[in-house]
Amino acid sequence: MLDLIGYKSLDELSDKAVPENIRLKSPLKMDEPIGEYQLLSRIREIAGQNKLYRSYIGMGYHNTCVPHTIMRNVFENPGWTTQYTPYQPEIAQGRLESLLNFQTMITDLTGLHVANASLLDEGTAAAEGLSLCYRHNKRKTLYVSDKVHPQTLSVVLTRCEPLGLKVVVGNVEEMDLENKDLSGILLQYPNTDGTVKDFSGLAAKAHENGSLVVMAADLLCLLLQMAPAEMGADIACGSTQRFGLPMGYGGPHAGYFACKESLVRLMPGRMIGVTRDSDGQTAYRLALQTREQHIRRDKATSNICTAQALLANMSAMYAVYHGPKGLKEIATRVHKATLILNAGLRTSGNDVHNPQFFDTLKVTPKTSIDELQRRCEEKKINLRYFDDGDVGVSLDETISFNDLSDLLWVFGCTSTPEELQDHPLVNEYDIEKSKLKRTSTYLTHPVFNSHHAETRIVRYMKSLENKDVSLVHSMIPLGSCTMKLNSTTEMLPVSMREFNEIHPFVPTEQAQGYKVLMDELQRDLCEITGYDRISFQPNSGAQGEYAGLRAIQSYHASRGDHHRNVCLIPVSAHGTNPASAQMCGMEVVPVKVDVDAKIDMVQLKEQVEQYSKTLSCLMITYPSTFGVFEDTIAEICNLVHKHGGQVYLDGANMNAQVGLCAPGLYGSDVSHLNLHKTFCIPHGGGGPGMGPIGVKEHLAPFLPNHPVVSTGNDSEQSFGAVSAGPFGSTAILPISWAYIKMMGSRGLRKATQVAILNANYMSKKLEPFYDTLFKAPGTNLVAHEFILDLRPFKKTAGIEAGDVAKRLMDFGFHAPTMSWPVAGTLMIEPTESEDKEELDRYCEALICIRDEISEIESGKMDRRLNPLKCAPHTLAQVTSDGWDRPYSRAKAAFPAHFVKGDTKIWPTVGRIDDAYGDKHLVCTCPPILPDF
Repeated sequence: MLDLIGYKSLDELSDKAVPENIRLKSPLKMDEPIGEYQLLSRIREIAGQNKLYRSYIGMGYHNTCVPHTIMRNVFENPGWTTQYTPYQPEIAQGRLESLLNFQTMITDLTGLHVANASLLDEGTAAAEGLSLCYRHNKRKTLYVSDKVHPQTLSVVLTRCEPLGLKVVVGNVEEMDLENKDLSGILLQYPNTDGTVKDFSGLAAKAHENGSLVVMAADLLCLLLQMAPAEMGADIACGSTQRFGLPMGYGGPHAGYFACKESLVRLMPGRMIGVTRDSDGQTAYRLALQTREQHIRRDKATSNICTAQALLANMSAMYAVYHGPKGLKEIATRVHKATLILNAGLRTSGNDVHNPQFFDTLKVTPKTSIDELQRRCEEKKINLRYFDDGDVGVSLDETISFNDLSDLLWVFGCTSTPEELQDHPLVNEYDIEKSKLKRTSTYLTHPVFNSHHAETRIVRYMKSLENKDVSLVHSMIPLGSCTMKLNSTTEMLPVSMREFNEIHPFVPTEQAQGYKVLMDELQRDLCEITGYDRISFQPNSGAQGEYAGLRAIQSYHASRGDHHRNVCLIPVSAHGTNPASAQMCGMEVVPVKVDVDAKIDMVQLKEQVEQYSKTLSCLMITYPSTFGVFEDTIAEICNLVHKHGGQVYLDGANMNAQVGLCAPGLYGSDVSHLNLHKTFCIPHGGGGPGMGPIGVKEHLAPFLPNHPVVSTGNDSEQSFGAVSAGPFGSTAILPISWAYIKMMGSRGLRKATQVAILNANYMSKKLEPFYDTLFKAPGTNLVAHEFILDLRPFKKTAGIEAGDVAKRLMDFGFHAPTMSWPVAGTLMIEPTESEDKEELDRYCEALICIRDEISEIESGKMDRRLNPLKCAPHTLAQVTSDGWDRPYSRAKAAFPAHFVKGDTKIWPTVGRIDDAYGDKHLVCTCPPILPDF
């Protein structure tokens, strides 16, 4: 490979590719790498430092019984965890169907018309709901109940402040609902104290005023209680954590978001829609805002570029497995246990404050708090402690009579659960005997009523898995996305009970294992990046961008520079950057690039002079999204600093820097790190992601904090929380920790070098057939990714990038990133994970496709009926009696020697009809499949 591109060693290659003035002068100072068995021994020791108490804290996080069949066949299965976002729907029909099940589940339970395919967590979903209210009616006052979960309130305040939105927190029912500037209202159902109320009257008054109502609702309670839509909610949001997802010390969990049909065009995130394929068969695809951030940039509805697909799929499967009857039995059991506990507490002299409840009680205990805590410690129980001396108890599906006995003893009740289950108070407070009882049906679609036996659910999960292409099949060379195949050893710790069965708000001494792991990971990431502090709270790259920009703005504000709000963003930066800047209330100013894809230094110098007094920061992606190392990066950082600005370096391309250069050392002030890219957390079919930020010391006081748990940054200068969990999606951090520990300094550096080698090798091998759009002047090298220019073929053969992407499916491959950052191109990032044999196969596929284009150009192949325009080819098409295409079935299905019958990957649908799906928007499982 080195011979082909003309270099003698990896060191010689990386020295030529990376500008000399930013290269590291010495190796990273890290622990020596350890082997797989050593690592598992070490991680078990760390996990053992977490103490597993029984948690009754609640606040949006609950113990769950994760069905083992879903844990094994989805959560621990690389066939589900290693797919990318389903931008190529023909080879993603399995997870698209599952996500459509998720959307149907959410719309059924909330009673609303349309749901998206998940958001990041409950706090950010609530913030998105209020942002939608603002976009809808342009009013700038928001009412937020003082009974929402504290972490949700913190995220809402964080998100609303830079947009100039006024947030009024208090008893919403006592507020002025005729306020003509009132945009929306956020309610919690049940509220954070556990009380359930009927908000119908409040919603009706809000609607009379033109205001919207957002309801953060617990899904399990909706199985027994009125749906949000039945009370007048316009938007419902929350978490699906208690639908079969472990607590994981705060995440990852799937947030959900549903709204009325009239608001669908304003809804954030991704939606799955029903459409048809080229044969008229039902098919699924991403609908509406597929890649909105990259197209609309600072005009996007949200900066969200990922979801929680893996966790959404688990929750959907939980509903499929249990069905409506099984789910209602679970909810009834939880509520019945709470009724028994309520009866015991009230009859034994404790004061329970909830007039109506589902699973949570707020109690003034008859004993002292000290005595209560002593008893809890004896029984290894965690409760919620309020500032006013009250105590919260929240039950879940794991509750047993033994657990209830211990809880009753803690509160000084001498009665047993058996004695209390027929107490009159049980009947008096039963929600199914109240006006809030749910009478509407849900989950009536056959998919939720067919797979309750394990045999059926296993076969269903496997049938969906078989419809998708993931990294278990072949390489997925998506530029800017870094699709690595994750080692099994890295993944094993995520399933350990000590990591995934711990509540995020337990006392710090019960989570010492997590503290050790995060301290070690922070130390290593700081060494790798050159930064001084890390915040793990952002649970996606977009959240990291937002948190980093808010830290910069808070820093300027602390110095009295409130006027600094201009954000310079090169057009070679990631598309989410402008959207994030807009959400921070910043003015986005684009910066041009020259013909070599380098930042136009003349224009940049003019712009920093022009905005010198108002410059907040420059957001830059390095290496650039065009796939080149710019030799002016250090000069750019110095220039911005000279004019009082900060440098935000998008860390999405850190895969090309680890061990070779460090952003914090060549001038950057803050970066987010996509752990789901560079540091090996799998993409999960579209999430989870993890986007912690690294900062230089002067920005450390401005990192996000949390209202419930200390994050190590309790500075009064912090702007608040950006995610519901104090440390983001904490449960997947062991993956990155394990990757770094097993690689060590030399391994990480070599991985980066091989990523650069692989990209240059493929670019060189394809050189006779395709033009690589941008290369570094002088060296003719690319970074870790490169862009193939397909635009000439539209003129010569009528072939576009989408046609090549679809044809690659016939070779068993997922397409590279298509038509971004340059329309009509393919951006390829092979990563270091793939060996020469796989790279050669991918190159051969592209060379075969180029030959097919040549046949069209020469007239040997029809411009309309050819293998590219008709791709992908399904098994049904190739084996049909009516084959009438002017090329053979063999050419259609077996276009290269390595595409063989025993390993052939068949797309399960023909080419998707996007236009039809846009005109006929259907985002739930149709009761009867449409007859196309």
